Amino acid sequence: MYKPGDTIIVNDKMQTDYSYLLEAPLGKGFADGFEPYFSPKEMLAHGVFEGKYCNDCLDELPQDWFEGAKTSELADPSLNCFGIKSRQSLQIWRKKEWIIEPDPRGWFQWYCRYYLGRRIPEIDKIQIKRWRGFRRHAGQIRANCEPRNIDCRPRQRQALLQWSYDPFI
Repeated sequence: MYKPGDTIIVNDKMQTDYSYLLEAPLGKGFADGFEPYFSPKEMLAHGVFEGKYCNDCLDELPQDWFEGAKTSELADPSLNCFGIKSRQSLQIWRKKEWIIEPDPRGWFQWYCRYYLGRRIPEIDKIQIKRWRGFRRHAGQIRANCEPRNIDCRPRQRQALLQWSYDPFI
């Protein structure tokens, strides 16, 4: 499963009767300059999105991504790697037009699907540009924190993790 040519069918709480074709091998064939630090599986294991993200996507995503993942039925900030709340509501994401269809859960959902091998060039270009722009937060940590002092700017560090940047800089 999860090889080029496979069709993934999605029926979860936020999206029904959606399908996509995998065009690239799992975790390979990324656009030039798109070099996320963590795989989706690693991000889930480190603790992202208060343990609540993609819990109903088990039929879409590889089961092994959830082995060792920090998950919860209710959002729990203590499950985040840095133990704090570091996300805004989906309503705010929509209001700010950060949700780009066909991924109603946002950037991480796009990244999971991209990692699986889905390619939608016009959407991929937008999301990769957003990912590149997020690196400014790493610059702010470098400018304001001692190296590897993970107690400095934990909210920004959690956000970096949720965008697949190294938060342990």
